[in-house]
Amino acid sequence: MKLRHLSLTAIGLASLLMPAAAVAQDFAITNAHILTPGPVGEVARGTILVRDGKIVSAGADVNLPQGISVIDAKGGYVTPGLIAVNTALGLVEVNSVSGTVDDKSRSMRISAAFDVQYGLNAASTLIPVARLGGVTRAVVMPDYDDGNKEREAPFAGKAALISLGQGANILYRPGIGMVLEVGEDGAARLGGSRASEFVQLREIFSTLKRRKSEGDDDWGLSEADRKALEPVLAGKTPLIVMVHRAADIEQVLSLAQDYRLKVILSGAEEAWRVADKIAAMKVPVLLNPTSNIPSNFDQIGATLHNAAILRKAGVEIAISGNDGGHRVRDMRYNAGIAVSRG
Repeated sequence: MKLRHLSLTAIGLASLLMPAAAVAQDFAITNAHILTPGPVGEVARGTILVRDGKIVSAGADVNLPQGISVIDAKGGYVTPGLIAVNTALGLVEVNSVSGTVDDKSRSMRISAAFDVQYGLNAASTLIPVARLGGVTRAVVMPDYDDGNKEREAPFAGKAALISLGQGANILYRPGIGMVLEVGEDGAARLGGSRASEFVQLREIFSTLKRRKSEGDDDWGLSEADRKALEPVLAGKTPLIVMVHRAADIEQVLSLAQDYRLKVILSGAEEAWRVADKIAAMKVPVLLNPTSNIPSNFDQIGATLHNAAILRKAGVEIAISGNDGGHRVRDMRYNAGIAVSRG
């Protein structure tokens, strides 16, 4: 069976290419138990043909050219590379050692303009660990530094897509999303209440829409921040919103509708309560199917059935691991939990 590539999509942020070790190589994998989410499906004993680092054929009946290098899988499972979402891979080594944490900024002048691509470390020891779990690509997202209580930082910054191949340059695509957090933690950074946060966010977007001159901005955005938000307002760069409570999700959807923003929900433990509204707006969701024990009042409605309800409603979802760095490979097991709950 012919196919251009075996693809496991992560809400449209990337499509599978082979890891760096296989780039620009010709080889075949035989005697493989192939598992794919695409038209090839499951093949108990099949062959995969790779040309110039890309999969060109896969299935039970694949003709191999003479002289091709062959890897015998001996019945082992072969899947497309997994794309991990909501990670800090390449930015964090030891959470308790501040010198190894590069996923956040406490600068008074940088919020939306913070860009994770400049802090990536290809030699991070967490990358090969994630790769052992079948992860070949990862979405690296910035976080907030709440050490400075006087700083109002609306946005965490720009996310990037990285390749977990064994090369020195892991950056695959920078600036693939702008990260924002709303709800309990987001409100604490913008005025101390959800009402204040959403009012300020609307004023920021309205101000940018009106293209006010530099200096005519009361919301603390630097010129760099304003430029970073231009593709978001133009609908070219998605706004990845960390959100949990159903009521906050509805506010995010309203914000997206009013300002014509391309939105992706992250976390979204109570998304199942408004699944039809999310589906109607074709908004994707990044979620952890193991989230069923509320860690705060934003997540009282958390349930292991969140993923199943969202998929039944027609929402496109992507599965995350259990933290941003050290347990990214858990996404395989989390996917299994989602399946076990429907």
